[in-house]
Amino acid sequence: MDVFGEALKDQFLKPPAETLWVHNSYDEPEEMPVDIYFRNEKEMPELELKALDLCKGKVLDVGAGVGSHALILQKRGFDVTGMDISAPAVNIMKQRGLKQTMEGNILTYQIPDGEKKYDTLLFMMNGIGLTGSIPGLKSFLNQVKSLINKDGQLVFDSSDLSYLYLEVPFPENGYYGEVSFRYEYKSIKGNWFKWIYVDQKTLIDIAKATGWHAEIIFEDDSDQYLARLTLAR
Repeated sequence: MDVFGEALKDQFLKPPAETLWVHNSYDEPEEMPVDIYFRNEKEMPELELKALDLCKGKVLDVGAGVGSHALILQKRGFDVTGMDISAPAVNIMKQRGLKQTMEGNILTYQIPDGEKKYDTLLFMMNGIGLTGSIPGLKSFLNQVKSLINKDGQLVFDSSDLSYLYLEVPFPENGYYGEVSFRYEYKSIKGNWFKWIYVDQKTLIDIAKATGWHAEIIFEDDSDQYLARLTLAR
């Protein structure tokens, strides 16, 4: 069952949705307000607005959810496609008026023959975390080069989770930003999935090692930052 998709569907069809819980590998479960995925432009934080302003050309909004960011770009006149792995999310995007949608997994996606590559790949709300681990991020940064034009870009936000370890030791195995999540909705729990939050220095080092140039565009006061990656010359 697509637990996350069910919560989105309820919020869209008969709001408000019931409580969506996010279980994690490092602390107690947290409540996730489902209406956050349906925000309009005025309700978005500065970091996300700056990310939208960075977009150029043909855009793929990866992990687009219900299309809130993609709809803003579409209104601005962009050639934008919203991609999500959740079928209910993609269906909601369509019903909300997004013209170009795609159900799929960016980790395995290949551009069909005859279609143009993208100028911007956008990952909002820590979307780059879907790469799951440091090796996963490195592999993705190599693989994704086939999806963008030579002057294209990846735009995404992430966070440094070191604040979780101010009073406890860092994990002995693996990178401290590698975590696991699963959703719970209406007492139904989904499968665990891996996620990564990468600190700025580690991101810059990985980008350089995989042929990218990383810029930190913006930082907020909650340990979140906005990054833009372009192919190294």
